[in-house]
Amino acid sequence: MKNKKPIYIFGHKTPDTDSVAASLSLSYLKNKLGYNTIPTILTPINDETKYVLNYFKVKEPTLISDVKIKVKDLDYSKNYVVKYTDSIYNAYNYMAEVGISKVPVVDDNKKLLGIISMKDIAKSEFSNNYSEVDTNYDNIISSLNGTEVLKYNDEIKGKVQVAAFNSDTIIKKFPLKDRILIVGDRHDIIEYAINQKAKLLVITGGHKVKQELLNLAKENKVNIISLKEGTLEVARRFNICNKVITIMNNDKVLCINENEYLSEFVKVANKTRFSYYPVLDNYDKCLGIIRYSDIAYDNKKQVILVDHNGSDQSANGLDEAEILEIVDHHNIASSLQTGAAIDITTKPYGSSNTIIYFMYKDYNVKVPQDIAGLMLSGILSDTLILTSPTTTEKDKEAVLELSKLAKVDYEKYGMDMLKASTSIKGKTIDDILTTDFKIYPAGNTKYCLSQFFTVGVDEMMERKEELVDRLNNIAKESDYALNAFLATDILTNGSYVFYSDNSENTLKKVFNKEEMEQGIFIPNLVSRKKQLVPFVQAELSE
Repeated sequence: MKNKKPIYIFGHKTPDTDSVAASLSLSYLKNKLGYNTIPTILTPINDETKYVLNYFKVKEPTLISDVKIKVKDLDYSKNYVVKYTDSIYNAYNYMAEVGISKVPVVDDNKKLLGIISMKDIAKSEFSNNYSEVDTNYDNIISSLNGTEVLKYNDEIKGKVQVAAFNSDTIIKKFPLKDRILIVGDRHDIIEYAINQKAKLLVITGGHKVKQELLNLAKENKVNIISLKEGTLEVARRFNICNKVITIMNNDKVLCINENEYLSEFVKVANKTRFSYYPVLDNYDKCLGIIRYSDIAYDNKKQVILVDHNGSDQSANGLDEAEILEIVDHHNIASSLQTGAAIDITTKPYGSSNTIIYFMYKDYNVKVPQDIAGLMLSGILSDTLILTSPTTTEKDKEAVLELSKLAKVDYEKYGMDMLKASTSIKGKTIDDILTTDFKIYPAGNTKYCLSQFFTVGVDEMMERKEELVDRLNNIAKESDYALNAFLATDILTNGSYVFYSDNSENTLKKVFNKEEMEQGIFIPNLVSRKKQLVPFVQAELSE
């Protein structure tokens, strides 16, 4: 495997068929070459792309909201927790082993209860409060390296009594029912404790209990553990067997959600100045703990861009990601910066998938039927079934070869595919305008061009006023120097142009028209990239 970290591959913010197919097909190729890539989309796909994925039975790419660094991307101490029933001794060893002086305490469902620290343990050790025990049988065995003799209860809770007096004193003055007795080979005291139904006998010094006393203990169901250490040593260390919940701290515990952006976490950390923050998921389960020192920008998400190369059209937070590669067929934008040299493959083809298909050939990777169908669909969509002026001989070559691999008649399939997204019935004006829109920089300003393919413009004309109002509002809200919408009729091979009021003068010059009207038909106008962008760019950059 060339790269263990996942590499996210995605197209532009308003994914069309070419960008989605490019993400999927390039991901397949990269994974065949040994990379670990994930095909993704930045917003939901359109009807045409849904038709393509359903036709070739391909799963929709993962939807991601952005590529900003989140807490979950950091190398924090994951799965670093202790259960509330764990012993103080085990928690201490765990912290010492990992090298972190605090550890989150969780319940059986991994919900955070609090935190235990080395400081809490030290405070407990010097408190001289050794008389109360709240633990379980196994904790005592593991914490003090004990040996099981008799076990009747998991939970061991009660007061501790050390057999430091003679037997007469203990028998007369110390009731032992439900207590924990630490004792050596003093059999008379052991017998008394058993008859009193003590909760637990801790036999020190490695001494053995007489058989008749063992039998009596079995009758009374008294728990017994044997330890090698002497009574003094056991008594001094016995409280480390207690459950961590007995000394857990739940005051001033500030948690961070794993989906919190790194930038927000930094703000919180700088304000609170805590050393440690438990990390929770969306269900409040504790995933571990993060230190402020765990912040490192080498945890940037790694990404590959397809079918675009400008930050305005790309994922939010792209400046926080590491761009590894770009595969595109558009003009190079000036809005994108990388920290180092990267692989950039750009070709003046009609589709990004044409570029990717020839990459398969260069690497001698076999194209499966479904991937061939995806690449074919991307090319047919962007070239309007090879009729767009952006179509090249390489696009035609790729279509002929891919249609054989996909086992479809590309002309019939292409027309069915384009028709799948031509109806505006049930769509809002925003649905129509955002089906395929792109923002372009021009000098110190920016403009927007959106496009919708149709097989008739009657429905669009009926909603003309609503459409123009929305174009004007968007232009004003986003401060676009121009906001135009193309309703491209795939049957007449031209576009009906709608535009914001501030676009009219520029469009007059672009189309060489003395007068403009909303919904004006421009014959042969099907490609924004080749037939509109260069001319709008020139006018707005003057």
